Amino acid sequence: MTRPRRATPQSMIVISDTHCSCQLGLIRPEGIDLDEGGHYTPNVIQLQMWAWWREFWDQWVPAATRGGPYDILLNGDWIDNEHHGVKTLITNNIQVQRQIGLDCLRPQVERAQALGGRFYVVRGTAAHDGGSGQDVEMMARELGAVPNEFGRCSRWELWKRIEGPDPHCLVHALHHIGSTSRTAYETSAPKAEITEEMVSAAKTGQEAPRFTVRSHRHRPTEAPEFCVWGRAWALVPPGWQAKTELAYRVAGARTTQPIFGGLLLRNGEEEVYPRFRTWELARPRIER
Repeated sequence: MTRPRRATPQSMIVISDTHCSCQLGLIRPEGIDLDEGGHYTPNVIQLQMWAWWREFWDQWVPAATRGGPYDILLNGDWIDNEHHGVKTLITNNIQVQRQIGLDCLRPQVERAQALGGRFYVVRGTAAHDGGSGQDVEMMARELGAVPNEFGRCSRWELWKRIEGPDPHCLVHALHHIGSTSRTAYETSAPKAEITEEMVSAAKTGQEAPRFTVRSHRHRPTEAPEFCVWGRAWALVPPGWQAKTELAYRVAGARTTQPIFGGLLLRNGEEEVYPRFRTWELARPRIER
């Protein structure tokens, strides 16, 4: 009996900056067993994040993808690692950190794979994902991430064509991008990035990406541009980490509340488009 061919994914779901193992990052509500027999229980913020995480995958993704298959891109900073002398780690044991990250992503990746989608991992900063992505490579391999041409399941960048009616639906994803301390200039770096992509492609006679995806900033940003095929976008998805002590030092970040969520890239029947789904924490209480 011939098995029916699965539909080709016309959607990609992009998430990033989960910072698993940070006390302000993503973790399952049952917590994690620690190396010496203790147990970590998530805090109130983490429980709220997990509720939004489940809503994102269980409700929004199926609706946004029209119930069809979809690929998943994790665009860097999967775990938090031991960095900058921070005191907010659940544990600095990398094996436990990896387990937290795997526990969070495995159900989502397996669901997408069951529908015919694939999983891609882009390496984040060395401070979080380890030098050359060494601390997330085995995680990516365990969850069946698509390897690059060198057989590595985590990679520095992803060039991916989203199949569908429009033949010009190319994605170029990297983790890093510049930031700003001024909200008014929040789109400046993404706008510069997409311009660089277009100029570089024109110089070399290659196809420019329709979706230029960057992360690292934890702030959802959309910078559209027009090209010969219609509209193109530079996009930054939100993260899944609340404000750490480092955020309170940065102008702009210190005056805003953290935003969580993800991003859809779709080559649909009617058009090519991106779509965000986000949630924002409330301000701290006002003292009287």
